[in-house]
Amino acid sequence: MTERPLVAVIFTGGTISMLPDKLTGAAVPALDGAGILARVPGLDAIARLEPIDWGLVPASHLRFSQILEVAGLIGRIGQRDDVAGVVVVQGTDVLEETAFAWDLLYAADTPVVVVGAMRNPSQPDDDGPGNLTDAVRVAADPRLAGEGVVVVMAGSILPAADVTKTHSQSLDAFAALNVGRLGHVDGAAVVLERRRRVRRTLQPLPPAAAEPVALLMAVVATDGDLLRAALAQGAKGIVVEATGAGNTDPDLLAAAVEAMAASVPVVLATRCASGAVGPIYGFPGGGRSWQEAGAIMAGTLSGPKARIVLALGLGAGLDRSGLAELIESSAGA
Repeated sequence: MTERPLVAVIFTGGTISMLPDKLTGAAVPALDGAGILARVPGLDAIARLEPIDWGLVPASHLRFSQILEVAGLIGRIGQRDDVAGVVVVQGTDVLEETAFAWDLLYAADTPVVVVGAMRNPSQPDDDGPGNLTDAVRVAADPRLAGEGVVVVMAGSILPAADVTKTHSQSLDAFAALNVGRLGHVDGAAVVLERRRRVRRTLQPLPPAAAEPVALLMAVVATDGDLLRAALAQGAKGIVVEATGAGNTDPDLLAAAVEAMAASVPVVLATRCASGAVGPIYGFPGGGRSWQEAGAIMAGTLSGPKARIVLALGLGAGLDRSGLAELIESSAGA
């Protein structure tokens, strides 16, 4: 009889670990890895599990230092010959950012799956057990080797570079809006629909992320004052979420030029849910003027993901050329 594969499950917290407070009724961290696994029958039939309790941290509390710590843990486990796959359980608030960060920082072939829940275990439509079961199935599947970090939520297998949380509470809140999912879980079957493109990783792990890296959104009547304030407060890098395909008020671009003149890299992304920035419009503040001024174009990376690349890339000591190459290679999923 073939031995079941070994899957390491790292528990970091999140809704899947929360129960209502007896006084307020609001969900708070409560369950460790053993407590979560006790609510998910049948996992032992899929794989042997190695639970690792890293913490009970709400995703909205995570810092770059913690993301790098978990990245190191994932990397060490992923290099073990006895481990078939790794699952990271966390909150969904910033899952699209952390999964992408770990994808950038992970070079081994062993599958890594990030998973969470939109409902806590006390709710009748608790999705944690189903999501965790799917995640273990995907992590144990050797066909996911070399695909980097993926997210499994509501039955979909999503590339970390493109996954986006599209709804604050819906059970199927996550999607890959630019390139689509990699596959799905249908009962006991893992169905692969496509492969990821070639990706570049940051190796070795940077000792720290560059902080602060500012993220600014262009809206109606947004001039350059906030960007200049971020620069004055010591921003190491700046990401601007422009309107449409990369267009802003001319003064916002002027402030970005001031930042770049001070050797602070500026990345231009779109505030749209999907699509890429590009040099389409030539008016002052248009995408072409941003590109000509020296801003790094984020392609289809969202503002939050572009900020992850910039913070980690700067932390690794990349210059503008290296940052642009990393961003370009990361935008395809």
